[in-house]
Amino acid sequence: MKLNCLTKMVPLVAVGALLTSGCVVRERTVYRPAPAAVVASDEVVVEGPPPAPLVETVTVAPGPGVVWVGGSWVWQGHWVWARGHWGRPPRHGAVWIAPHYEYRGGVHVFIRGRWG
Repeated sequence: MKLNCLTKMVPLVAVGALLTSGCVVRERTVYRPAPAAVVASDEVVVEGPPPAPLVETVTVAPGPGVVWVGGSWVWQGHWVWARGHWGRPPRHGAVWIAPHYEYRGGVHVFIRGRWG
């Protein structure tokens, strides 16, 4: 009789163990640093100020309607010098607004150059 009761209990315990093992919940917590500052799409938070500007020689304009776009430090994960060049404005009266750097709200911000 005890053997008969034991043979009925073992499968019942095994089924119970299988059913409850699926109830274990593991939460995954992902930590992401908060953005350092809210900036516009043409701005990027950088690690620090750029080096001093390099001196460039402005050549003779290659033709009418072109504007000198001076060289400057640009942020590409680190500071990289972008050489000056002659560029054609996208529309009549457009002016080149050079890229620049600001220290704002405790963070360093690089503002990309654009035609204005």
